Amino acid sequence: MNAMSGGEVIARMLAIDGVETVFGIIDGTYFGFYGSLGKHGIKLISPRHETSAAHMAGAYARLTGRLGVCMASNGPGVANVLPGLVVEQAEGNRVLCVTSGRRGGLNYPDRGGAYQNFDQSGTIARLAKWSAVAPSFERIPEVIRAALRACWTGRPGVVHVDVPENLMNGPVQQEVAFWARAQYRATAPKIAAPAALDQAADLLIKAAAPLIHVGSGVTHALAFDELRQVAEALQAPVTTSWGARGALPETHDLALPMVAFPIVTQARNDADVVLAVGARFGETDRWGKAPYWRRPAEQKLIHVDVDGANLGVHKPADLAVEADAKAFLAELLPRLVARKGEIQAEARKKRAMGYRMAFFQGAKEHFAALADLSAPMFTPHVPIACRQAFPDETVFVVDGGNTAVWASGFMQFRRPNTALSTFKFGMLGAGVAYALGAAIADPKRPVCCIIGDGAMGFHPQEIETAVRNNLAVVYVVVCDRQWGMVKMTQSLQIDAAKTQAQKRLDPGQYINTDLGEIAWDKLAESMGAAGFRASDPKELGVLLAKARGAGKCAVVHVDVDPVRHMWVPGLQDFKDMHQEPAG
Repeated sequence: MNAMSGGEVIARMLAIDGVETVFGIIDGTYFGFYGSLGKHGIKLISPRHETSAAHMAGAYARLTGRLGVCMASNGPGVANVLPGLVVEQAEGNRVLCVTSGRRGGLNYPDRGGAYQNFDQSGTIARLAKWSAVAPSFERIPEVIRAALRACWTGRPGVVHVDVPENLMNGPVQQEVAFWARAQYRATAPKIAAPAALDQAADLLIKAAAPLIHVGSGVTHALAFDELRQVAEALQAPVTTSWGARGALPETHDLALPMVAFPIVTQARNDADVVLAVGARFGETDRWGKAPYWRRPAEQKLIHVDVDGANLGVHKPADLAVEADAKAFLAELLPRLVARKGEIQAEARKKRAMGYRMAFFQGAKEHFAALADLSAPMFTPHVPIACRQAFPDETVFVVDGGNTAVWASGFMQFRRPNTALSTFKFGMLGAGVAYALGAAIADPKRPVCCIIGDGAMGFHPQEIETAVRNNLAVVYVVVCDRQWGMVKMTQSLQIDAAKTQAQKRLDPGQYINTDLGEIAWDKLAESMGAAGFRASDPKELGVLLAKARGAGKCAVVHVDVDPVRHMWVPGLQDFKDMHQEPAG
């Protein structure tokens, strides 16, 4: 019997469960854990801030469908990781956070006066889906099994385990039983009952105007092929939540990009049967209510979600199905194919094409703004140039206030699972680490992060993390040197008449909205990355190509017109998402 630390027990159990990467900053309080990772085939990636570790784990999980794992040391390390855990729980990304705590006997309950000590599990339990403390060496395997079970049960989110440092590091001469993952958690997807599948198929086949609406559950299940096949079998248009953009490529004839607000609303009101998969009908889905959706009395809903607690919460379901998104769609498809002759395919195709034509007409007017070649450039040139400079499989990370709205409105997502952002939380700066997590998830795919200069200021140190880990991420920093979205709001609140007349107020009228100059290209170069700067839109494409070809992390500083940057097309639609619908 060999002596083993509690940390090595955890490392070995994670390896058995299939974990290959852990994100976090090293510290002596859990050396027993991270010092054992390599021994069990797990790679440790260290950012420069614990919050970034949580975001890297979240992006990794979202893109791969695997478990993202981060770690933080007791006291300050745990305090630093908290913002990241809040975001990843809100986004529904499958993240396990392992933390060290002070030695046993100092806390749970708190003895009072202990150094770097607070109620870590109690604090995280308030924001995560599950949190527990390992009270003894003997119970570490039990607690880790329970944590992993929680990671893979219901809606994905944050799960936390806290282990006192004396248990984490101290070698114990004791036999430990290591179970295969199938011995402590379900490994097969949750399957729908055949009767529910038959009923869903019947409703969809007999519908006059079916519509499919998908949320992040489709992304987490990696159910993209199944979604496309079901949509094509039904010839049903597909709308998505903000977080599921691109689940069906936005180039597809049945895709209705969620930024095409009027057309999406029309399609949702025309539909007599809605198949909602992996979607909660949250606030950015207007809670599933009129006037953005047809009233429940006139529209049947088939609601499918892996977490039964999400079914029929905001929009009443006619058929509620607790099942894995991928498994449900895969089992629904043959039922639709078997009754292909009953589907009014041509009529449905004509309806879907009408929506697409309306979308193309709106886009034509939308993109007319690109004729403006003045410098500093008009912001929509940035996402368009990025889209042209990078291949379809590129992961695009979008971060910032107005920058995120500009990028979302002018970006087309041509492959599933290529859109990353904090869709539910709107967390400034998270995109810096999301880009790193994306590059680690699949080193062969390019990663481009479009981010505002305000958001980039939260975590610029992670450029060095990209350099140190040979991650060829391209950061495109949109620089207006102001809190643009806030400045726009202040303009209307302080003097609406002047704002309407000249689109801005006098400099002295604003309250703390202006920021100083940071030369992001030079800052990048100081950390070993490649740096470029553009103000003229005619130069941007060339510089993006150079950044992509640099073979290492690159930062492109883009100067945009600060006044025009404030006034984003569709911003009112975005703000309307946060108002309570009529019914």
